[in-house]
Order: sequence, then structure tokens, then C-alpha cells
Amino acid sequence: MSMLDQIKRLGPGLVTGAADDDPSGIATYSQAGAQFGTGLLWSMLFAYPLMVATQLASARVGRVTGKGLGHSLKAVMPRWLIIMLVAALFVANTINIGADLAAMGEAAGMTLGFGQHGFTILFALASLLLQMFIPYDRYAAILKWLTLVLLAYVALVFMVKVDWGQALHDLIVPHLDTRQAVTTMVAILGTTISPFLFFWQAAQEVEELDQVEERQPLEEAEHQAQDAFTRIRLDTFTGMAVSNIVALAIMLGTAATLHAHGKTDIQSAADAAKALQPVAGKLAFAIFSLGIIGTGFLAVPVLAGASGYAVCEVGGWSASLQDKPWRARVFYTVIALGMMPGIGLDWSPISPMKALFWCSVINGVVAVPVLVALMLVVSKPSVMGEFTAPLSLKIFGWITTVAMADAAIAMIAVPG
Repeated sequence: MSMLDQIKRLGPGLVTGAADDDPSGIATYSQAGAQFGTGLLWSMLFAYPLMVATQLASARVGRVTGKGLGHSLKAVMPRWLIIMLVAALFVANTINIGADLAAMGEAAGMTLGFGQHGFTILFALASLLLQMFIPYDRYAAILKWLTLVLLAYVALVFMVKVDWGQALHDLIVPHLDTRQAVTTMVAILGTTISPFLFFWQAAQEVEELDQVEERQPLEEAEHQAQDAFTRIRLDTFTGMAVSNIVALAIMLGTAATLHAHGKTDIQSAADAAKALQPVAGKLAFAIFSLGIIGTGFLAVPVLAGASGYAVCEVGGWSASLQDKPWRARVFYTVIALGMMPGIGLDWSPISPMKALFWCSVINGVVAVPVLVALMLVVSKPSVMGEFTAPLSLKIFGWITTVAMADAAIAMIAVPG
């Protein structure tokens, strides 16, 4: 199979990787670089195999069963616990959506000099209408090009003075010595291993079964397993690698610009955008804004859609971003309910950039029980049949779960 054919096979994993570098990711990586320099680069190297393991497990559930993660949870836990889990996911996603929309509005207002709140409302309505009336895969294919502006951070790394010896040391030698460093580590893990992405990737594998006629759930078409798992591995390893390369570039870029010049606390979009000035000059604010808005339009449907999938899979209602609203009323109602309260965050006294950072922390905590549920599902023969997770995936999946739990506990236990 040619390289071009391999690229064409990329799908849910690549979209997930792009959505992973959403506004909360940009804010978290920028804050990490500004506050700790290159000191937390190792976290991305540490997170990569964990990200891959969780997304491989999520995709495996959807591809094998032909059903989303929410539906499969019924086989491993009581209904009341599933409802609590989905409720926590919904709350975390709603806060994240609100922070993303507020940051998009702030970025647009910063660049144009007016209308921050108006842009927030406009972006929320535009995103909702796009989700309701245009299949996600169509406009996601266009919006992915907007996220390419994030490559400006990659260019930045080669245009500013970077202590590559120190950077390499910090990339491979873990170091945490304060509560704030641990909290930032939880935020980094929370924005890279976000619980909404588990539901999303499983659901997108199911969506692709409906769109590609020859594909069937593996429990009904065992002969498709080898090709399916090969595609999923390529897709997931590639998507997570792209996500982490951009994340490392943002951390390195902000370390070499903001941290190196004493700017260690990012309070606004303007503060974060200043990191791009060495490579973009007067266009720094515009490029940063395009990155925030582009990734926001990619991520908000993923966040809202993940909530919709989870609720509808548990409740037994139709759920698909390919469906029109009148064919999936409950699904789109959940999406709307998840987006509208988030707009209120734009009127709160909380800085959108700070809100994005703390959204990552919340996701890092909520991810722990969701990971436990995911690993129970993917390891259960009554759900997965002969396609339960291989030993390597189980080991990395449970390592991820323990690492996320330890980080969340350490955030409280480590002295300030």
C-alpha cells in the first residue's frame, strides 16, 4: 500500500489529535512553558504512550462492538454509577466548552479591537448550527487547515535562542518539586488524556461503520480484524504524534520567549500571543487568534458531541453528527444544553486563559474514573468477545489510570 493510500486511511485518530490541541491545550502548554521553561517537556514524552493506549482502547471498543463507549459501560457497572460518570463528563465538557468559546471570543476581540462578548455568542451559535446542519466530517476537513497555523510555534523554535542541551535534559529527566508544578502536570495530562476523547473516538469508529458500507463490527466480521487494527494503530499513533509535536513546540516556544524574559504568568490571550512575535511580528496576534479559533471550532463539536454520545448511548437514543436534528432530537438537545451555559463564562471575572488551564486540571481528575471504566470494558470477553485488549494495551492502559490518579492525589498532597 502506497504512502498516499496510508494517509487516506487516517480518520478518527487524526481528528482526535487535532482536537487535542484545542484552546485549553494551547493555554496549558503556553502556561507550562512560560512558568517552568523547559522543565516540564518530559511530560509530553511521558504522556505519548499513555495517550496512544487510551485512544487505541477507545477505538477498539467502537470498532469491535459497533456501539459507543457509553453503551458498553452497561456491561461492567451499575446504571446509577454510569449516570454519575456521564454527569461528571457532561459538567467537565460544559465548562471546557465555555472556556473554549470565551477564549475564541477574546482572541477575536484582541485582534480586531472590539466585540469580545459578541464574538463569543457568534462563535457559539455558528458552531451549534454547523453541528446541526452540516455533517461534522465535511467542515472538519476544512477546519483542520486552520490548525496548521499552530506550526508557527514549530518555526518559532528555530528562530529564537533555545538551550538545546537543557531542553534535551528536561525532555528525558522528570522533575517535579512544587505543588504548582504538579498541578500543571495534572493539567497537561488532563488536556492530552481528556475523558471526552475516549467517548468521541469510540463513537467515530461507529460512525465510520455507517459511512463505509463494507465495514461491519468485528464481532460480526472477524475477517476484517487485521486490517481494522492496522488502520487504527496507524491512525492513533500518527494523530497523537502530531498532537504532541505541536504541544512540545508551544512549550519550547513560550519557554524561549516568555519565560526567558521573565513573563511567567499568562493572564490573557494577548500575553500568550506575544510568544509568537519573534516569528510573526505584527501578525502574532492574528496568527494566535486563528489558531485559537480554528482549534476551537474543531474541539467544541468534539466536546459537545462526546456529551451527546455518552448520554444517548446510556439512554438508548439515536446519536450521530451525521444525522439532521429531527432524526436525533435528544442528541442535539444535549449538545445545545452543553453549549449554552458555557457562554455565561465569558461574563465571569475569570480570565479565559486561566479558565482553559483549570479546565485541563478538571479533565485530569475526571479522567481517572472514566479510565477505570474504559479498561474494564476493553478487557471484558462478554463485551469484546475474542478481541479483548492484548496484554501490552492492558498494561499501558492501567499504567495510564494509575498515573492520572497519582498525579491528582499528589496535586493535593504535595506542599505548596
